[in-house]
Amino acid sequence: MAMAASAALRPSMAPLGRISAAAAAAAATVTAAPGRTQTAAFSTSAVLLKRHRYPGARSNKDYSKKRGESALRRTGTRWRLSVSDEPLPRPVPRDQLPAIETDPDHGLWEFFPDRRTVAAPPEEDAKHGRSWSVEELRHKSWEDLHRLWWVCVKERNRIATGNWERNKSKLGFGEAEALGRDREVRATMRAIKHTLTERFYAWEDAVKLAKDDPEVNLSGEGPAFTPSHFLEGEEEAAVAAAEEKEGEQHAAEGAEETAEKTAPAAVAAADPATIPASKPQAEAPRL
Repeated sequence: MAMAASAALRPSMAPLGRISAAAAAAAATVTAAPGRTQTAAFSTSAVLLKRHRYPGARSNKDYSKKRGESALRRTGTRWRLSVSDEPLPRPVPRDQLPAIETDPDHGLWEFFPDRRTVAAPPEEDAKHGRSWSVEELRHKSWEDLHRLWWVCVKERNRIATGNWERNKSKLGFGEAEALGRDREVRATMRAIKHTLTERFYAWEDAVKLAKDDPEVNLSGEGPAFTPSHFLEGEEEAAVAAAEEKEGEQHAAEGAEETAEKTAPAAVAAADPATIPASKPQAEAPRL
């Protein structure tokens, strides 16, 4: 009975023996080669970079020019680089540098309020008046409008330079005053544009009227304005009539002055005491 039981257990214990033998062989292998490392790379770039020549193969070109370069492992570059043998320049201390000459009348100085500051203080930006109105600009000449426009452009450049310096230095003040000043300058420039637009419309209307006027020549050849002859005759006749009327007025005034001078003498000569008795009474003047 005991021999039968041991014979039945032998087939089931055979796999256990094989497992223990495999574990012992693996342990012996690890113990025998302790310095063995993995030689295969973890990256699959080499496999992916394989060029496929068959038709319809996808393009797996390596677009990374820095692949395989590592500063930690000191792999170096993938290509040989050219290096010149010229000596590198050495920096010069600031106190040994030559003085930079600047033009005191350079146009770029106009971007700043003065030569000592890059941005105007808020008190200076707040000192400004109102903008020019269209009614005031209608009475200005072309030259005045041109000068005023470029004065506004220069002022806006100063304001923009000051705001840029404030933001760069993170000053945190002066922006509200600068924006208020810029608002008035832009209103003036808008009024200048409005005035010039009105003048342009007036010029267009004048050109339309001149095209229908026979006295105006828009061809650019000869005089631009030639008055008609009948208008010249009427003007000459009007001048002659005015001169004749003026002469008549002078003659009438002269006659009145002569009559006023002769009237007192006639009254003084008609004295009743000197009238002779033989003279008729009807011929004697009445006093």
